[in-house]
Amino acid sequence: MVATLVGSALLTVSCGSKSSTATKPTTTTTSAATPTTSSPTSSPTSSPTSSTKPTIVPTDTAVWPFATSSTRYADPVKAATDFAVTYLGFVKPVVGPFVAGDSRSGEVAIRANTRATATTTVMVRKLAPDETWWVLGAATTHLRLVAPAWNASITSPVTLSGRSTAFEATVNVEIRQDGSLTPIGTGFVMGGANGTMGPFSKAITFTKPTAKRGSIVFEMPSSAGGGTLEAGVIRVQFL
Repeated sequence: MVATLVGSALLTVSCGSKSSTATKPTTTTTSAATPTTSSPTSSPTSSPTSSTKPTIVPTDTAVWPFATSSTRYADPVKAATDFAVTYLGFVKPVVGPFVAGDSRSGEVAIRANTRATATTTVMVRKLAPDETWWVLGAATTHLRLVAPAWNASITSPVTLSGRSTAFEATVNVEIRQDGSLTPIGTGFVMGGANGTMGPFSKAITFTKPTAKRGSIVFEMPSSAGGGTLEAGVIRVQFL
């Protein structure tokens, strides 16, 4: 992998086992009808025969796009790019090619700008009956989260622990519920700085969510004030 992932479970779910170098695809976003629930697991309205019926993989494991929106992606690079800009706050990201892990999943490397060396790895996977691309999470080698685990059930306050390195040691934290960019909890953790990893452990409080699932977003701001430099995202469930 090109990055140390935010959780071994996320690595297993999203990326497969190999990386390669290729050119950036140029396909565009497609749209599909808005699902009736935030966790679509039911069969399509038109029922194909048993021999052709696709396996329906729930999209509630995904961070992006929101399942309640009509946005869907035919291209994994476009999905990762929109996620980096809209969800993570990258301003003018340099986007790498899609690197397949298997026939249904892989990753896309994101840098904040042409001068940046830090890389955020966005994990993507084909989900849902229409085989569109969804973002499962993101990781950076400068953040190694120990707890909570990927897809863990959490209550407020939630204790975050791990190791990190960032500008002035500060990693901003937001807890978001599905379907919204507005955080229900904010804070920060402080590990190491200047490229040296250091431990952190801190409890972050959040208000009662209305959704069953959400994500914890770790953002390392650019020292030049140009938005996000690198980030990590894990999925959680709310109790």
